[in-house]
Parts: sequence; C-alpha cells; structure tokens
Amino acid sequence: MSKFIFIAGPCSVESEEQIISIAQELKKIGVDYLRGGAFKPRTNPDSFQGLGDTGIDYLIKAKQITGLPIITELMSIEQVRKYIDKIDIVQIGSRNMYNYELLKELGKYSKPVLLKRGLSATYDEWINAARYINNGKVILCERGIRSFDNSTRNVLDIQAIPFIKENTDYKIFVDPSHAAGNRYMIKPMSLASFAAGCDGLMIEVSDKPDESISDSKQTIDLEEFKKIVQEVRTFSKH
Repeated sequence: MSKFIFIAGPCSVESEEQIISIAQELKKIGVDYLRGGAFKPRTNPDSFQGLGDTGIDYLIKAKQITGLPIITELMSIEQVRKYIDKIDIVQIGSRNMYNYELLKELGKYSKPVLLKRGLSATYDEWINAARYINNGKVILCERGIRSFDNSTRNVLDIQAIPFIKENTDYKIFVDPSHAAGNRYMIKPMSLASFAAGCDGLMIEVSDKPDESISDSKQTIDLEEFKKIVQEVRTFSKH
C-alpha cells in the first residue's frame, strides 16, 4: 500500500514569519507537503490576491528551514517557466482546468501536477484535462462542485474517488476545505474521503485560523489537523 499523503498550510502566504511558523508546527505533526498560495485567483477583484513573487520566496525559505517540500498554485505559462524548478508540486486551480495551453506547457516538464477539478466539470472533462499534461505525474484533486444549494461553499463529490480509482490510473487527492467552506465539516469530510479510498488530503491549516486574510471560515487550527492525521494513520494500520 502506497503512503497516504497529507498536504497542509494556510490558504495564502501572508508573511515570512507566518509561513515559517506554520511550517515548523506542521513538520512536528508529520505533514508531507507544505501548501500556501502566492498567486490567488479571486472571484472578487477587491479580495486579497496574494503576495505574488514575494510569497513564493517565503515558501522557499520555509522549505529551506524545515525541509518540507512545497506545493503552490501557478496561473500562467510565464509563472510555470519561472518557478517550475523551485517548487515540488505545481497546483492548477479549478479555474484553470480548462486552460489547455497552460496544461500543455506543464506537460513539457517532469514535475508533479495537482489538477483541481473545475467547478462544474464532468469526470470526462477532468480526465481529458489531465491528458493535456500527460507527463506521468498528474494527481487529480476533487475540491467540490457547484450545487443549487448555497448552504455550503460547494459539494464534495465523494463518488469521484471510486470512479477515478476504477477508471483511470491517476492518484486522487481531496481538498475538503474548498468543498465545505466551513471548518466544522473538515474532519468528517477528510475521514469520509479516506474511507472512500483517496490517496491524499490537502487541508487549509493555520496557527491562527480566525485571523487568516483569506478563507478563514474553512481553515482549521493545528490541533484539529493533528487529530485528523492521527485518526487516518490509526485506521491505516488496520
């Protein structure tokens, strides 16, 4: 059985001190990859757009200090060419799942790519997007789909996990944070995703979740994340 992967960190890199402090705590818990957004595609143009290049620099500094590999979203061909050798996994957000020129550019490299499902993408559209990259290192990420019900941010499609496992050779990770939009849902959705057979989880975690500039309501604290890790690892032994 291949190792179950945990990716965690803040929605956005807010400062050098913030990302290094969180990374050090996550390292103690045993996280596999540090996440943090530097380039933030936001629906509202007035929302925080991330620190950009400076945010990437802070992520790299956190990696140097803790040894944790890093994952962050890149949004353009130019960003891919600039940072492909500096980060460990490239994240492609749901909005760029249909950006085929960007996907083809990523296919030129051997770097792992975490491809998030589009808000309303069918399984076939998602799989075909992965085929544009086709570098043998694509990881699909279910992050919730848009629904008629606005009680939660999105709806986590648990069925995507067995479908992808049955019909493709891709690994599938789950991002319960963006699916739920509510921190009280993160733990049960994480455990449900694990039970359904996903290969990893990507969770928004902060030492001060209520003070997060972006996505504070869906960000959990370090103690809650530690509980999720412990429960998954306990179940994995059985």
